[in-house]
Amino acid sequence: MITYGISANSHDASLAVFDKKELVFASHSERFSGVKNDADLNTDLLDYATTHYGEPDRVIWYENPIKKTLRQLRAGQGWRWNENHIPKYLKDYGIQAPVSYANHHHSHAAAGYFTSPYDNATVICIDSIGEFETLTVWRAEGNRLRKAYSQGYPHSVGLWYSAMTQRVGLKPNEDEYILMGMAAYGNPNRLYDDILNDFIKYIYRGEVYFNRNLHRGCRRWRHDLKTEQDMYDIAAATQKVYETILQELLRYWSKVLPSRNLVLMGGCALNCSANSIAYKYFDNVWIMPNPGDAGSAIGGVLSKWQTHINWKNPYLGYSINKLYPRGEIIAELKKTSIVGVANGRAEFGPRALGNRSLLADPRGADIKDRVNNIKRRQKFRPFAPVILKEAAHQYFDVEEGFDSPYMQRVVKCTYPEAYPAICHVDGTSRVQTVSKENHPELYETLKLWQSETGCPMLLNTSLNIKGKPMVNNEADAEAFAKHYGVKVV
Repeated sequence: MITYGISANSHDASLAVFDKKELVFASHSERFSGVKNDADLNTDLLDYATTHYGEPDRVIWYENPIKKTLRQLRAGQGWRWNENHIPKYLKDYGIQAPVSYANHHHSHAAAGYFTSPYDNATVICIDSIGEFETLTVWRAEGNRLRKAYSQGYPHSVGLWYSAMTQRVGLKPNEDEYILMGMAAYGNPNRLYDDILNDFIKYIYRGEVYFNRNLHRGCRRWRHDLKTEQDMYDIAAATQKVYETILQELLRYWSKVLPSRNLVLMGGCALNCSANSIAYKYFDNVWIMPNPGDAGSAIGGVLSKWQTHINWKNPYLGYSINKLYPRGEIIAELKKTSIVGVANGRAEFGPRALGNRSLLADPRGADIKDRVNNIKRRQKFRPFAPVILKEAAHQYFDVEEGFDSPYMQRVVKCTYPEAYPAICHVDGTSRVQTVSKENHPELYETLKLWQSETGCPMLLNTSLNIKGKPMVNNEADAEAFAKHYGVKVV
């Protein structure tokens, strides 16, 4: 029995393939189409899936199209049933298997809980909107997910954060992570009260209500703020308000629900600057490596099955089946300090974790600018370190045994002056730890780098340029090397 889970027809489309109860493949459409955040399915993606794993016997769609259509009508977007007619949509791609539908937030919750190592958890899902829901809290026990709270449209933390992303001149539903990076350059206190009072009605007892509907943005808010520093200050205050909201949600629900395990899901779970707050209120935290809508290709299926799967790692995409080129990586790093890696199965999620990565020596004063130039990004944008798990506490303000294999937390670097390429302006780093278990090839590469240089870490960023998806296949890797002057091994 081959089951396809699909999230598409909105933004960042994705496909997950299950063979019986085993997750065997998952990928974003953008990796095959070359269109960043591609909203639609892609014939090359589907051809790859059917060639390697077979035609689907059943399809599970990640949300309910009838409820979505009614919400769009309520939101003033008109009657859009024709575009939400999913069997017709799928038929255009040659998929004629029976289709069943999940609910958007149930898909988020199931993707998180049923890939987690826990048999009980508090599950919190925060996003822009799914059908009518914008924030849900679930009590998970065994193979049951029971909804404890639901907040509805238009009161949405995710819509507000996206509106503020648009206000600083960035693209909503895509550049929220850039706003998060901008925040370190601003004064979080200058506009904090203004944003809190102008947008937030109240934050109380695990609820967040807003003064206005932000579905269409807030471009005219404080139109007197125009300078670059104003934009940094808006970003900093926005991030601080989000952290205030998240802290109140975590504080309240950690008291109301019994589990000491937290599963955090939805697009807002990608806010790694805020995620460390969760550890103040819960003993254990799991964020599935693809917590946004793309991850719901997995979650839609699991919401129907209501059972844990054997989650191994997020390396679930297109396979470049060759030996991991440890020696070539080290040789190129010693020669030029920067090297691309395209090897093994591509990561399912927004972050490169060693298989579609641009790696660099983190010690050079000019490395950050060089890599940003290659990637065509703003110069303020930070980069993440990938480090041997056993060495992380020696270089960052964390306890021994600290584990962050998916770049989901931000911590202070102990020696920012020695490793400027992987530190943000505020001295923090979004750390990826590597062990023999979670990526043995990358682990051995770092061990070899350490033996050669004494340094147990590298800069790790995605193998792409701004506005383009990550390298997916061999042809992509060759084109990247040719166009951007970086050796890709």
